[in-house]
Amino acid sequence: MRRLLPALLLLLVAGCSRPDPDVHTLGERTYRTHGSGGTAVIVLHGGGGNGAQIAEQTGFDALADREGFRAVYPDGSGRTDLRTWNAGSCCAYAHDQGVDDVGFIRALIAELDADRVFVTGFSNGAMLTYRLGCELADEITAIAPVSGSLGVPSCEPSRPLPVYVIHGDADQVVPYAGGKSAKRVAGSHPSVGYAVGVWTGVDRCTGAPVRSVSGVVVSDRYTSCASGTEVRLDTITGGGHAWPGGVPGRRGADQPADFDASAAIWAFFTTHGG
Repeated sequence: MRRLLPALLLLLVAGCSRPDPDVHTLGERTYRTHGSGGTAVIVLHGGGGNGAQIAEQTGFDALADREGFRAVYPDGSGRTDLRTWNAGSCCAYAHDQGVDDVGFIRALIAELDADRVFVTGFSNGAMLTYRLGCELADEITAIAPVSGSLGVPSCEPSRPLPVYVIHGDADQVVPYAGGKSAKRVAGSHPSVGYAVGVWTGVDRCTGAPVRSVSGVVVSDRYTSCASGTEVRLDTITGGGHAWPGGVPGRRGADQPADFDASAAIWAFFTTHGG
C-alpha cells in the first residue's frame, strides 16, 4: 500500500491541476466560454473583475443553457486578477498602458467564428461595449451596456447598430447625469443622456421615444431608426451601480434591483438578429 501512495498522490495532483476545458487562450489573453451554438454573447466584466466573476454576477451561463447560445467571458488585463479594459478615457491599468482591447475583441470574434455576435458588459465593461459599438460595428450585431459611460471622443460606426442601455439613476460610481464618480472610479464621466443622444444620431432615429413603466424600470424606446435598428434606454429608478437581477460584484457593492437585466438583454438581442 505504501508503494501505491506516491502514485495515487501524483494522480490526484494531476487531476487537480488539469486545465478547465472552458478556459481558452488567445495570444497572451484568456477567455471563458459556456454553451454552444451559432450565436455568441460576449459579456465584459467591470473594472477589478474577471470573466469568472461576471459570469456569476450576471447568470448568463444558465441563460445560455436555456436559450442555446454561447456565453463568452474574456478577461481584461492587469498585474493581478483584478482586470480592466481600455475603454477610451478609462480605466486604470488597461487605459494607462494603452492596451489594444478593441484589437483583442476583434481577434476573439474571429476565433469564435459565430454567425452572430452580441456584446454586453458592466461598468468598465459597459464602457468598452460602447467603444466596440463605435469601432467594430461591422463585427457586432447589437450591444447592451449596463452602468457604463461612452468615453471615446468620437463615435462613427460603419453602420447603424441596435443599442440597449441599462443604468440606475442613483448610480454613484458612474453617475447617471454625468460628472465625477463618488466611488472607486476616478475621473469624470459623460451622462447617460449623452450616450443615448450619440446613438440616436448614429442610428438616425426620428421622433420622441415611446415610454413605458414597469415596476422600477422606466423604458424609453426609439424605434423609428435606420435599418430597423432601435435605441432603448431602461432607467432603473433608485438603482445603484449593480447588474439588475444579478448578484453583487463584490463585498459591499450596491444591491441589484428587482429586474432581470440578463433576460431583458437576451430578448433585445433576439429581436435584433439573435
